[in-house]
Order: sequence, then structure tokens, then C-alpha cells
Amino acid sequence: MQFGIFTVGDITTDPATGKAPSEHQRIKNTVEMAVLAEQAGLDFFATGEHHNPPFAPSSPTTLLANIAARTDKLLLTTATTLITTNDPVRLAEEYAYLQHLADGRVDLMMGRGNTGPVYPWFGKDIRKGISLAVENYDLLRRLWRETNVDWEGEFRTALQDFTSMPRPLDGVPPFVWHASIRSPQIAEQAAYYGDGYLHNNIFWPKEHTQRMIELYRERYEYYSHGSADQAIVGLSGQIFMRKNSQDARREFRPFFDSAPVYGSGPSMEDFMEQTPLTVGSPQEVIEKTLSFRDYAGDYQRQMFLIDMRSGVKDRAGIARSVG
Repeated sequence: MQFGIFTVGDITTDPATGKAPSEHQRIKNTVEMAVLAEQAGLDFFATGEHHNPPFAPSSPTTLLANIAARTDKLLLTTATTLITTNDPVRLAEEYAYLQHLADGRVDLMMGRGNTGPVYPWFGKDIRKGISLAVENYDLLRRLWRETNVDWEGEFRTALQDFTSMPRPLDGVPPFVWHASIRSPQIAEQAAYYGDGYLHNNIFWPKEHTQRMIELYRERYEYYSHGSADQAIVGLSGQIFMRKNSQDARREFRPFFDSAPVYGSGPSMEDFMEQTPLTVGSPQEVIEKTLSFRDYAGDYQRQMFLIDMRSGVKDRAGIARSVG
């Protein structure tokens, strides 16, 4: 079982101070979060990929290479790599290169991305998001596993006798997870290849998460990769901790109320009841997280979002608590 943290790299105003970190501060703080995650004994650190305000991490491989130079054991991954708007040739090259720099401490979580305006910025059509994910990933797999590739598809120019460089470290491509919130096609894709499936269940009730994971497990077995209970499952969640639950909820409530993804919707208490969001003491986080197994079954990766606080000290404290 792997435990780790991830960041979407948001640059948001602290409602307690009215101030937001600079881009420079946020990027530097992200590196420190990862270093502290290793010190806390966590297994992995993941960064999002965004190309629009108010997010900083537009270059995940650059960030993760810097973190690799400052850590020794921490697995470095993404949450998520945009398989739709990135060229699979560049993904093959960049993540194989990162794999060498990090001595193999790399895997990827692939995702479509749900920010509509980003697609045309990279010459893509969001209405073809699923088709892009399917075609691009098929090519990426081939580039990591084959040399002298001949390929032709719908969304990029054809390749003739192409070999991606560098080759994956020791001939073994990075392990891939397919992350999704609501798309059964992505669960199907993960099952087809025998890859991992991570359900980004932050905003969704457990019944939806259960259906998606059951679909993936059934199809994993159908494609003869193993039994359903051997399928490789990951979950996310968001946490905010203090020594006692009263302090945690008092401190987090202004962030919850002002966050675009939470504000103007259900109350924090209702959201905690309906989704994996946990705001409370370490023991409450432990109990809530252990309950995920009741509807997800045994699973292999648990990642926690610890954003919505601007300072690295707040995130560092939570990282240590998770550890």
C-alpha cells in the first residue's frame, strides 16, 4: 500500500491574511512539500499539470527533476499528466529522461483534464477528449516498448521508422495509472492494458466511486490480467488536520467557503459526509480513510490533496501528520 500527497499547484488567496503567494513562492514551496513528504516517510509525491491561472505547475517534468535531485527514496508521479493535449512523442521522451535522472523513481497518472479552454490552446478539441486519450496513449506505449516505429493516426502527423530517445531505464517503461472522475471509458482503457486505475473521488459520493472501481475490476479480469481482486486501484482524498477536530474545522472553514470548487455549494459538514473530504484530528483522518476499503475493496494507492493553504509550513505539518 502506498501513501502520498499531491498538489494541483493553485495560487490562491489566504482568506485569513488576504494575501496570495507569488508564482515563485508557490513553485519553491512545492519542492519543499515534496522534500518534507520524504522526511515524513511518505511513499510518493504527485504534481498536477495546468496551463491556466491560477495554477503554477505547467512543466511537471522540470519540477519533478528538481525534486529528484533533493530526495533519495520518494516516488515521483503526476496528478495528472494530460494525455490529451500533450504530444505522446514528447511525453515518451520527457518521462523516460526523468526516469533516468530519478534512477527509476517515476510513474505517471494519465488524465484527460477537465479545463475546457486548454484544449484549443494546444490545437485540440475537448469534444474528442476520449478519442485523444485512447489514441495518444496507444502511441505512447508503443514508443516506450518498440524501436523503429511506423504509426499513423487521426490526431498527429504519421511516424516512420521513429525511435524515441532516451529509451526507458533498463528497458522498463514507467508504470502508468489512468485517473478519472466520471469517465467509464478511462476505466476500460486501464483495464484493457492491465494498468492501474485511480479514481479521483474527491468530489464524488462513495456510490459513484464504487461503481467505477467495480467496472475496472470486472474488465481487468475480462482482459485476463488476473482476477478482479488483483486489479491495481488507487483513490484520492482531501484532508486538513490539527491535533483536535475543533481547531481543524475552525481553521479550514474559511478556505472551504472561499474555494471555487467548494464555495456556494453544500456546507463543509455535508461535503465531509458525502465525499472523502476529512477535516479533523489525525485519528479522524485514519478512521475515514480506513472506511474507503468498505466500498473500494483492497487497493494499492492512497493519495491526499493538502492544498488550500498558502504557506509551506501548514502543508509541511499536514505532510508530517500523514506520514
